[in-house]
Amino acid sequence: MKPKNLDGETRLYGIVGDPISAVRSPEVFNAMFEQSGVNAIFVPIHVAADDLVAAWSGLKSIRNLSGLVVTMPHKGRIAPLLDEVGLAGQIVGAVNAARREPDGRWRGDMFDGLGFVDGLRAEGYQPAGWKVRLHGLGGAGAAIAVALAQSGVAGLCIQDLESSRRDKLCKWLQVNFPSLDISADESSGAVFDAVINATPLGMKISDPLPFEPAALPQETLVVDIVTKPEITPLLERAANTGHPVHSGRHMHLGQARRVAEFFGYQML
Repeated sequence: MKPKNLDGETRLYGIVGDPISAVRSPEVFNAMFEQSGVNAIFVPIHVAADDLVAAWSGLKSIRNLSGLVVTMPHKGRIAPLLDEVGLAGQIVGAVNAARREPDGRWRGDMFDGLGFVDGLRAEGYQPAGWKVRLHGLGGAGAAIAVALAQSGVAGLCIQDLESSRRDKLCKWLQVNFPSLDISADESSGAVFDAVINATPLGMKISDPLPFEPAALPQETLVVDIVTKPEITPLLERAANTGHPVHSGRHMHLGQARRVAEFFGYQML
């Protein structure tokens, strides 16, 4: 979608990540700007992990750059570079959005978790009381774990290749949500209301499945936060085995609304 007008008053927004080809934020935010009559444009910004510090030094100096969405692999790496990080970002050690404050300082926060729960509720799912198995504790996965705990789930089984990262978050959750049943053992025989893929597996057609849906009870909701393709190999397999599925589009729309509010806009 092409913006109607670009001039010296146009505000710049963007999404920083690597890879960048699968992101959907430009289409969402540019549509919002056009519908709301906002003089702004949102662009993809491809920055490799090793180049983030140098890129950030330049980006923060662009005075008409008003905000950034941050995606993999930068969510944890960019947080220490900001002047201020909100509470959700502090808890998970990562941010997925940053904005320029009136005094020129940059403030970031994490909206993936809240957006994920918003997306569930928008589709009629109420996670309070659920038992959930979560695969992946990157920036998004950790935020989802915290937001699910805040939403009142009864149990969380957390799977991550980095055991130290998993154990650290489990300890934090145990302290702050003492009634939450937390486990890292997926072979315990527990039956889950939802099983979530919060790993990058599924972004490439050659990726292996993060888990096998056929091994789950048929009523278990299978969730994938990968946004492109919308129907990932995991969701396709789950649908073929008769499971209800929930795509990453719902989380993306939920967090986009939250980020838009953070940027000072209301999505129509």
